[in-house]
Amino acid sequence: MKLVLFQFYFAILFSFSIQAQSKKYIIHTVAFYNFENLFDTTNDMNTNDDEWTPTGAQHWTEEKYRQKLKNLARVISEIGTPENSNAPTIIGGSEVENRGVLEDLIKEPQLVNHDYGIIHFDSPDKRGIDVALLYQKKYFRPTSFSNIPLLIYKNKAVTKQDNKENNKEEIDDDNEGKRELTIDRNRVFTRDQLLITGFLEDEEISIIVNHWPSRSGGEKASSQFREAAGQLNRRIIDSLQQINPNAKVFTMGDFNDGPYNKSIKVALGAKAKKAEVPEFGIYNPFEEMMNKGMGTIAFRDSWDIFDQIIITESLIKPDYSNFKFWKAGIFNRPYLVQTSGQYKGYPLRHSQTEVGFSDHFPVYVYLLREMK
Repeated sequence: MKLVLFQFYFAILFSFSIQAQSKKYIIHTVAFYNFENLFDTTNDMNTNDDEWTPTGAQHWTEEKYRQKLKNLARVISEIGTPENSNAPTIIGGSEVENRGVLEDLIKEPQLVNHDYGIIHFDSPDKRGIDVALLYQKKYFRPTSFSNIPLLIYKNKAVTKQDNKENNKEEIDDDNEGKRELTIDRNRVFTRDQLLITGFLEDEEISIIVNHWPSRSGGEKASSQFREAAGQLNRRIIDSLQQINPNAKVFTMGDFNDGPYNKSIKVALGAKAKKAEVPEFGIYNPFEEMMNKGMGTIAFRDSWDIFDQIIITESLIKPDYSNFKFWKAGIFNRPYLVQTSGQYKGYPLRHSQTEVGFSDHFPVYVYLLREMK
């Protein structure tokens, strides 16, 4: 009798295994990469780029610039392999000087056949660096995109209306007499949040590309600015979910905070475990990686995960009849790692003697959908 029962259960399991193996899936890689100082060699009077010119501190020559493009193209072309042989369908990027450097990047031999499109806006960041999105035109069709400013101010994060009240001046106007002029004396100029909505094949998704305020002045003193960024992010997501309760939203970027910081855990409300994510909630697959000691950036021999892709609850429902999150990863191939010197083991970045890649490792997630 036991033998018969064992054979019966084995037959069921074997049948289930065969069915699972017979299923085929469409897979897409969605990624983010901080390109770290992707500047061209031309001195732009509207950009704080003097350091990144042939006569600047970095001695940034055309040869070095072209090597940087080649390095980045190699990384982008390999993110997500071998699980997906195709380069990322969508990749957010940060620390880009202008649209021109992105146009040069997608023309690199390793990327040109992927036919990437570009979405980019100039932002008011004091260094002149922006966020952007690259997408394979074959698979993703954007329908709307906008840059949403993060309005933050010294000493506290206040609203634009508060700023008007606190920073008024009177000027003479020949036509109107005296009138008020609003001057953002205390504004901290940082990167806008880039919102894109479009169709991944035939399914609508939204992406927010971020590069939140730095830790300049210290983590504690600057935390309020990143918390304000998290609050803005949450409002954007809420607005998308009000329009469509099943909105599939990816918020990605260099958050300059780890998964455990208040900007992510409280302001954005991200959860580490799928079971903890409420309806309309946010899931962060990178928090568990952080708990395992993994990292995307190193500082004083300590690793952290500033680069993350965080997703809405609609993407983790256990149904692969439409695109759903499968798993996440950090792309940290050996060639991206410093092999000697004081920073051995760190991401291999640019130095005076070597054109590296970035001081960040890229991150990615896979999306799966069962083939119909």
